Amino acid sequence: MKLGFCGLGLMGTPMVRRLLAAGHQVQVWNRSPDKAAQLATLGAYVARTPAEAATGVEGVLMCVYDAAAVKDVVFGPDGVATVKRLAWLVDHSSIPPDTTRLLAQRLAAANGADWLDAPVSGGVAGVQAGTLAIMVGGSATHFAPACQAMHAYAGNVTHMGQSGTGQATKLCNQTIVAATIAAIAEAVGFAERNGIDVHKLAAALAGGWADSKPFQVLVPRMVSPQPESIGALSTMLKDVDTVLAAAQESGAPMPVTASVQQVLRIASAMGLGQAELSAVISVVQPERREAFLYPERKAQE
Repeated sequence: MKLGFCGLGLMGTPMVRRLLAAGHQVQVWNRSPDKAAQLATLGAYVARTPAEAATGVEGVLMCVYDAAAVKDVVFGPDGVATVKRLAWLVDHSSIPPDTTRLLAQRLAAANGADWLDAPVSGGVAGVQAGTLAIMVGGSATHFAPACQAMHAYAGNVTHMGQSGTGQATKLCNQTIVAATIAAIAEAVGFAERNGIDVHKLAAALAGGWADSKPFQVLVPRMVSPQPESIGALSTMLKDVDTVLAAAQESGAPMPVTASVQQVLRIASAMGLGQAELSAVISVVQPERREAFLYPERKAQE
């Protein structure tokens, strides 16, 4: 297919790489042109505006940081909404469900395109391996072609229902992941204070009920911080804030998530917002903070 893609950050760039490798033609746009230039050598066409990226394509995919960036890309002066005869737009960003529903209605009124909210889970490693889990909300009318595009980097794409349900499903995912990360940090801190060789912890619990992908990935990184980030702590805090705002709106009690939010806020107040997720261990082991602020220095020791 001929596709547009807006947003070439940590996730967007490898997504486009896999779309190109799958044989799709891709017109890319990014606020910082240098990131787009990297993909031109692989065959991507570099557009000057989001509107140009969305012109003459079967559909547009987008992966940006937050709702403000989404609005700017779609409804700005040279935004996607100015392009007529666009069939569908897939938004991989993580934004509130109610915001998604309003933006979907606004896009339909502007140019008739279907908005598919399609947040992802699996991180950069999932994109590179083509195994992302994607949960999709919105009309089923154009789900099939959008799904075909997404399968370039996803192993599991599920249509969850009406507009906003994809974002709500991602919030379920983040609720579980955030609570798991906080529990892992407490367990690692407990282990070190009770004479356990924490280097053996992940292997010792592998295959048991406490085992999980976050456990196997994060325990080694909590023990030995790595210079390559797998995702910023601030991004998880943003998602947990969104979870609790939606929970307040719907009346859903979430006492554990409220506690996790405060753990993440403490880590952020410690200056670790831009550090990776495993830095949350510093809340229970403040002496580890320096290692996560300067992981390159730790790796060289």
